[in-house]
Amino acid sequence: MRFANIVATGSYLPEIEVSNDDLRRRFESRHPEFVDKMEASTGILRRWHAPEDWATSDLAVRAARQALERAGRKPEEVDLILLGTDSPDYITPATSVVVQHKLGAVNAGTFDIGCACASFPTGLATAAGWIAANPGIRCVLVLGAYLMHKLADPDDPMVFFYGDGAGAAVLEPGDEPGFVTAAAQADGSYYPNWGIYSGGTAEPATVESVEAGRTRVRMIERYPPEVNAEGWPRLARRLAQDGNFELADVDLAIFTQVRKPTIEEVMTELGIPVERAHTVMEKWGYTGSACLGMAYHDAVEKGRVSSGDLVLFIGSGVGYNQAGTAFRVR
Repeated sequence: MRFANIVATGSYLPEIEVSNDDLRRRFESRHPEFVDKMEASTGILRRWHAPEDWATSDLAVRAARQALERAGRKPEEVDLILLGTDSPDYITPATSVVVQHKLGAVNAGTFDIGCACASFPTGLATAAGWIAANPGIRCVLVLGAYLMHKLADPDDPMVFFYGDGAGAAVLEPGDEPGFVTAAAQADGSYYPNWGIYSGGTAEPATVESVEAGRTRVRMIERYPPEVNAEGWPRLARRLAQDGNFELADVDLAIFTQVRKPTIEEVMTELGIPVERAHTVMEKWGYTGSACLGMAYHDAVEKGRVSSGDLVLFIGSGVGYNQAGTAFRVR
């Protein structure tokens, strides 16, 4: 058996800080209480933006380089690049191809994973499958990257959520797992709630759609809070059942970094001590497709991860998609 192991991580946070006070000043005349309400509701205090001439691939490459350096691998040793994002460089070609070129990973195949902020755990599980099934796959680079602020209307107060960043993991085969199990669930009835609704085949971009703001990301209708409050525990229990472990044995839980009170509520519901969840949204904002990889890298950097630990990754994305995977640290 060939088991996938996470052998190194990487992260990139851009340098332009946008504090909640910055947003208060921006929106005080039109939405005077919005930032206060969102700060209390989410725990987000600031976010960081990339320069306006950057693309999502520029963030991803920087996180990838750090992960590869820590794994002791050169770009040309990468066999496969999996990139999760819903802020791609282009509708087509895939952003992973751009990353492969910029990184110099000349021997790697690539594909994008397009389930929004559930993409990173989906990428980890997909990498594990490739490693298990293909003896020629020795090094897989899983990336999550997010540059949604460039696709948002700066006058939309929902920019409160959009922080830029990228997270990375290098997976390689080992004799012991490593990868334990994965699960996914979705409810496509929510597809009209939040997204970019012009620019694809359902509504090709026109002058009218651009002027109306339909080529920008926007929330049309809020998700009910139970989407995550009920969906995440359901996924966690499926992982425990299929992976033959007890939830009490979970050493670290990484959830989508969008609302800290929901994470605390879910941990309590699962009977796992709240302090075993690692959060970064307080200091980095909501980094979407990147947030699970960035949060796990931060936990590693802070010494919260030890050999033998059982780690859960559970993510949610617009649509909606939800995915989870469990790994043992080797």
